[in-house]
Amino acid sequence: MIDTSSRNIVLTAGHCGMQIDASYVFVPQFVKGAGPDQQPFGIFKIQRIFMDVRYGPSQTALPVSDLDTAFARVAPNQFGKRLQDAVGGGLTFTRPSSYNNAVQIIGYPAYKYNKAGHAVEYSQLMQTTQLPGYRQMQMNCTGFFGGTSGSPWITDWNPKTLTGHVIGNLGGKGGGGSNDWTSYAPLFGQNAADLLNDAITNQDPPRNPSPYVGLQLPANAFPEGASTWQHAKLLASGDYTGNHHSDLIVVWTDGEVTLYPGDGKGGFLPEHQLAKPKSIWANAVTITGGDFAGGGLYDLMVVWVDGEVTLYPDVSANGFGSEVQMVKPHTIWEHAQQIAAGQFHNGTYVTDLVVRWDDGELTLYTSVGSGTFGNEYQLQKPDPTWKNATLVTCGTFSGQQNWDIFIRWVDGELDTYVATSSQTGLGTETKIASPNRLWGDHASVITAGNYIGDNINDDLIVRWSDGETTLYEDNAPFAIGTEHTLVYPGT
Repeated sequence: MIDTSSRNIVLTAGHCGMQIDASYVFVPQFVKGAGPDQQPFGIFKIQRIFMDVRYGPSQTALPVSDLDTAFARVAPNQFGKRLQDAVGGGLTFTRPSSYNNAVQIIGYPAYKYNKAGHAVEYSQLMQTTQLPGYRQMQMNCTGFFGGTSGSPWITDWNPKTLTGHVIGNLGGKGGGGSNDWTSYAPLFGQNAADLLNDAITNQDPPRNPSPYVGLQLPANAFPEGASTWQHAKLLASGDYTGNHHSDLIVVWTDGEVTLYPGDGKGGFLPEHQLAKPKSIWANAVTITGGDFAGGGLYDLMVVWVDGEVTLYPDVSANGFGSEVQMVKPHTIWEHAQQIAAGQFHNGTYVTDLVVRWDDGELTLYTSVGSGTFGNEYQLQKPDPTWKNATLVTCGTFSGQQNWDIFIRWVDGELDTYVATSSQTGLGTETKIASPNRLWGDHASVITAGNYIGDNINDDLIVRWSDGETTLYEDNAPFAIGTEHTLVYPGT
C-alpha cells in the first residue's frame, strides 16, 4: 500500500497487473480460513489497474522489463472505509539515487509453496546491487517463490507504524528472478512516478509514449571489469589531452598508471599507459590534478609515502614529462592524508590546493606554482572530527566562482562546503546525505571533474569497494546527480 492523498493505492508488478480484473480483491494481512468479515481490515475490490502500455508479458528478458511495475486503485471495504483509513501507515514512494541499498522485502508465495498462507519476511536487511544491463536491483535470498511478484522493496520498514520508503517492487527480468534464490526489482524512476500520479488522479496513462530504450551507458565506458577496478587506488581529474573536458588518471595498486581520455559525453576513449606495473607509483599516497604550472594542460601533484611532494607539469598521453620537486622527503608532508585541487581565491585557473592532515587540520594553499605552494591559509584547526573526513574532492557544485569542497565522512555522511574562500574560510556546510552504510562502507575512491563537457566541474566519479565504478552527472551542493554505470559489479 502506497501512502497517497487518495488513500487507495496498492503496488504490484506489471506482469501481475495484466492478470487482474474487476473480479480480484485486495486483502491486507490475509488470514487463511477466515471469512470475509473476519479479515483484519476487510476486503477491498480492485477498481482499476495502472501499468505502462509499453510493457508486455513476452518481454521479460528485454530492457522494457524495467517497466514491470503497476498500481491498483481499490474501492472502500465492505465497511465503507478507504484502504489507508482502515489499515493505517503506508509506504512512501521513493526514487533512490543508487542500486545499492539495504532493503526489507515482504511477500506472499503462491499456495503450492505456502499452504499456510503466511507472508515471507526476513528479520535481517537484504543488500541489493545492480542487475547488469538493466535499471533493476537484484538480491539473493531464498523463499521468494512464484506469487511474491509485486512485493515492495523497503529501505526503512517500521512494522509498528506500517511505514517505510519503497524503492522498487519484485519483478523485472524473467518476471522477477532467474531462480528461487535471486530476485529482481525495477528501480523506481520517472516512469514509475508518472504511473503512480496517473493512479492517484485516476487518469489514463499516455496511449503512445516514446519507445523505452532501457539503460543508456555512457559511450565507451571502461572495458575492464569490476575485478580489475577493485585495484584502482587513486583517481585524478583534469584536461590532460587538450580536449577542454576532463580526462581520468588512475594509479593502480601494482604501481601502473593509466590515462583515460574523456569523450565529453560521460564516456572514455582507450587508455594510455603512463607507468608500467611495479613502478615507483605504488608508493603514491594521494594525487590531484590542477593547472599549477600554467602551461595549458593540467598537471599532476603527488604526495609520496616518504613525504616527498612532486609536480608533473603538462601531463599528456605521451607521459609525465619533467618532474618538479615541491618538497623533499621526510618532512611534515608525511602527515598529508589527501590533497585536492580547486580555485578558492576568485581566480580563473585551478591553482589552489586543499590538504587534509592526519590530525584533522585542513589547509588551503593558493596560487600554487611550479616549485612553490604560494600562500597558506588554515581552513580548519586540528580536530578529531575532521580525522573522519576520509574522502575529499573539490568541484563547482554550487556554480559560484569559488569552488566547493565535497566530503565523504567515515560514517557515510556526505557534505558540501559551498564557496570556500581564502578570505572567508571554509564554506557553508550543506548536507547531501545523512550517515549511511552504502557510502560509508563502500565508497572507496572519488574524484570530481567536467566529464559531461558542459565546462562545469560538477561530475563525480566513485569507485566502490566491489570494483563497481559510477559517474554522477551534474551534482548539486545538496544532492547527488544522475547516476551512470561505468563498471558493473560482478564483472
